[in-house]
Amino acid sequence: MSLAETLRNLNLSADAVAELSYEAGTDVFVHNETDTEDGLRETDTAEYLAGLVTTKGLTVTSGYANEEVLQSMRDNDLLDDYDRGDFAFEDFVAEVIRASHWDYEWVDASTEKYDYKRGFCTVSANVNVPVQQLIENESAATGWKVSVQTENGTLCVDC
Repeated sequence: MSLAETLRNLNLSADAVAELSYEAGTDVFVHNETDTEDGLRETDTAEYLAGLVTTKGLTVTSGYANEEVLQSMRDNDLLDDYDRGDFAFEDFVAEVIRASHWDYEWVDASTEKYDYKRGFCTVSANVNVPVQQLIENESAATGWKVSVQTENGTLCVDC
């Protein structure tokens, strides 16, 4: 059964919201204190988030700050340097996410230190999308874990 069919069969309210989460990790060096930047560069979390927020028809709000991610980027002039001839908008947004991770709560990174030199950095993104929009744009959730509140508890689906 597809994600859209599953969500439709739940008979959720028209204003129901799904939480989407994604995480990836990589080995990093911790002695030079670049573990977060390395984790963002070496994982595909920023790409997944950029792909989701640039999908037409989706209103993606940050699970951490509860603000629309793309609109927040516009309001803070983070998209002003986009030159349509350079590369895809989605790639540009991924770079903005990486460059602005300290100032905005779009992604979260945590590092488990193995010793004084090495560790493992996990980069995650948690966002909210209206269920109806997710049904209409089901393919946008590929790779994400989708959770919705039902009257019987939380349903989690890995897409």
